[in-house]
Amino acid sequence: MTYDPTGHLLLTPVDREAPTRVRRLRQLGMGDRPDPAFDAFAHRLARAAGAPYSMVNFIDESRQFFAGLHTPDGVHGGGLTAGGGATAPGIGRHMARDHGYCPHVVVRRKALVLEDVCDYPRFAGNPVVDEIGIRSYLGAPLIDRTNTALGTVCVVDIEPRPWGRAGLETIKSLAAELVEQIHRREDGGC
Repeated sequence: MTYDPTGHLLLTPVDREAPTRVRRLRQLGMGDRPDPAFDAFAHRLARAAGAPYSMVNFIDESRQFFAGLHTPDGVHGGGLTAGGGATAPGIGRHMARDHGYCPHVVVRRKALVLEDVCDYPRFAGNPVVDEIGIRSYLGAPLIDRTNTALGTVCVVDIEPRPWGRAGLETIKSLAAELVEQIHRREDGGC
């Protein structure tokens, strides 16, 4: 964790693996452009979890990129950055690294369940709560065959959600499935 000049705990963990992740994402040709297959996967993920928003998210040193994105209305805005003031319907493909919960998942290397982010002081102050209205989060890491945490798959809602064990198992299972899809791509398969 790091601190801002006023001495407050910042919410984004230190990510020492970011340079390795960026190299691996470049090697795979991922993480910097939308991908129709990842959009389809995000749509499937949203349906499986019963969530209005879902993402396939790759993270570099300074930002998150939603290579796969599902929103209820199918609209993907120009991006969200610190102070961007975007609302959930206009969620875009980019988000600052210090926004959201996926950076925690990548550093922790394990799934994260936040049924109501406001129940957790560490997470309630995250900018996505005020700027987008996120109230619940469920995410799992995408750890590939090189043991690199490439990013996450996640679902979010603007209402508190009881994701439960079933939600956790679903997100973990779908993360593993997407990693296998990435490996098939790398091996030259479909």
